[in-house]
Amino acid sequence: MTVTGKRSAYIFMQWIPPLLGVGCIMLESTDLFSSQHTGSFLYGLLTAIFGEINQARFDVVHHLLRKSGHLTGYAILSLLFFRALRNTVTTNLERLWFSSIALTALVASLDEWHQSFIPSRTGSIYDVLLDTLGALLVQTAIVAARRARCRRPVES
Repeated sequence: MTVTGKRSAYIFMQWIPPLLGVGCIMLESTDLFSSQHTGSFLYGLLTAIFGEINQARFDVVHHLLRKSGHLTGYAILSLLFFRALRNTVTTNLERLWFSSIALTALVASLDEWHQSFIPSRTGSIYDVLLDTLGALLVQTAIVAARRARCRRPVES
């Protein structure tokens, strides 16, 4: 394998995790993961463990779990974008911060647009904002941690 071939293989390998992350989000955007399906599964699981559950309380818990899934899933995707970009494109922290958030927001926007065509789903700008917030939080934590590490005094 040539040096160019090795570099291409390396770049490809770095982008597999974020591509798998996008694939996971695409799967979760199908009818199978609509609120109706996740709700009935989760309700059955929780009532099997805890007994009968008040429906109004369950609806609140279900909603919060779905929204926390948005925040967490897109935070992880943003982290995967950061890693791939850092290993293949740039090491500039500000560019990494912006690019990782922008790519995550793009995926979130396309995901919500896609959901608007599925009868059991709805596309929501609020979900895009929540997804982007997940990216913003994780990227800001990365920048803060890296800057704190750089400021640490060298021990002698």
